[in-house]
This record gives sequence, structure tokens and C-alpha cells, in this order.
Amino acid sequence: MTQPSMRLAGLALIAGAGLAATTAQAQDKGTVNLAYVEWSSTVASTNVMRAVLEQAGYEVELSSLSAAAMWQSVATGDTDALLAGWLPTTHEDYYAQLKDQLVDTGVNLDGTKLGLVVPAYSEVDSIADLNEHADDFDNKLTGIDPGAGIMRLTDKVVEEYDLDLNLQSGSGATMTAALKSAIANDEDIAVTGWTPHWMFARWDLKYLDDPKNVYGGAEQIHTIVRQGLKEDMPEAYAILDAFEWTAEDMGEVMLMNQEEDSDPYENAKQWVEDNQDMVQEWLPES
Repeated sequence: MTQPSMRLAGLALIAGAGLAATTAQAQDKGTVNLAYVEWSSTVASTNVMRAVLEQAGYEVELSSLSAAAMWQSVATGDTDALLAGWLPTTHEDYYAQLKDQLVDTGVNLDGTKLGLVVPAYSEVDSIADLNEHADDFDNKLTGIDPGAGIMRLTDKVVEEYDLDLNLQSGSGATMTAALKSAIANDEDIAVTGWTPHWMFARWDLKYLDDPKNVYGGAEQIHTIVRQGLKEDMPEAYAILDAFEWTAEDMGEVMLMNQEEDSDPYENAKQWVEDNQDMVQEWLPES
């Protein structure tokens, strides 16, 4: 072997060893377990964070739970983080009960809203007017999973406004299916809704006025992690801490997820690939 060939062979061995070391380092970073609820907004943010953490070299596991179990799992350390802390109102009970066992890394999305949502063609504009049109709404409000903060607030709405409509629980999917069916038949329906949500891009909807302000004002979505994560996985903690996007960003992913036979994880990976300028702001400098 000539001297240049030996030099090239040596460089190849060094490069191969470096790649192997990098791969081994990535594999040694460990596993991050993200807790989430099957809400369209949370599915979008959690899968995006999964793709970002995997880009940084982590293994990621997702745990689909009820809202109460999601908060409890992070507080007990069974999972590492959640990206769906709606504060200060929606999840105030969970946070008040568990805050001493958690770390709030801050806001990942600003300017959310929640309340009762109806089709734009509805004659009703205020929660206070619902009783006058109770028959039009089949004497019911269509809700989501019973552990959700918005359901607790809507129970309070029924009480505060002395509504003659019954709140029915279900899931995010059953709520939007009922909304779709009602709109297709030009019927009135009132659902528990929140922004950001893909349904506002799909249909012409409006929030009912809440003169008693039971639902509160604009909220923020916080990233909540378990105690000790910063010490155990400082880089993963830094990524979760830096994660911040807009309602428009989230809405883009949520709409992708509504396409027929789409995969939220594959959509998230595609979004991350297409938005590397933003993603690089979340990743620690190497």
C-alpha cells in the first residue's frame, strides 16, 4: 500500500470511529417519556417534541393518559414531561395540588382561549341566552373527556348560568364528529372548544360570550417536567425549556393530522424537517 493510500485508510478508520462514537453517544443519551392526552393540540405538540428530541439523539416514549393521570405521572416521576399545562385557569386544580412536585419550565404557546363554541350561523351569541334556545340544542352541551379542565369549568358554567342543558362527556374525537354532523345538517350544537384547534380552520365557528367570565381570559400552555430531570438529562431539559411556538405553527400540524390516513408522528417529523430554523433555536449549541 502506498503512503497516500495508507493515509486515506487511516482517515477512513478515524472517521468511522468518530461516527460510531457519535452513534453510541446518541444511544447512550437515554429515553425521555412524554405524557399526553389525546387532544388534537397536545398530540401535535407532543409528537413534534418527540421528533426534536430524537433529532438530538434521545429515545422517546409516549404515554397516552387522562388529564389527571398525565399530571400525576410527571409529579411522581413515572414520566418525564408534559407539554399541555393550560394555565392559569384550565389546569389550576392540578397545578395547585402538585406544583411542589413539579418544575414549570415556562410557556410553550401563548394566547389560548376556551369556552362554548357554536356554528357561526347560530342565533345564540351568549351563554346567558342558551336557555331560551335549549330545544334547538337538544338540551345538551357536547363535551370531551371528563377529566379535562374545560369540563370542570363547563360544569361551573352550567351552575353559574343555571342552564337547562346537560353537559355530556366524550372525547375530542367524538366532540368534533358531533360538530361535523350538526353542521352538515345545519343544526345548532354547542361544544366545549378551545384555541388553537383545527376545527376553526375547517368550519365557520364562534365562541359564545361569557359575561360572567367563568372560563377566564386568554391562557398559556406551559411545559411541565418532573423534578430531577435537569440534573438527570440536562440537554433534554434544555430542549423542553426552550420549546416555544405559535398557534399558527400548532394549527399547521393539527391540520396535517386531519388528513385521511395521516400519521401524527410522521407529520411531526415532516414539520420538524421543514422548520429547521426554528428547531435549531430549541437545540443546545453543540
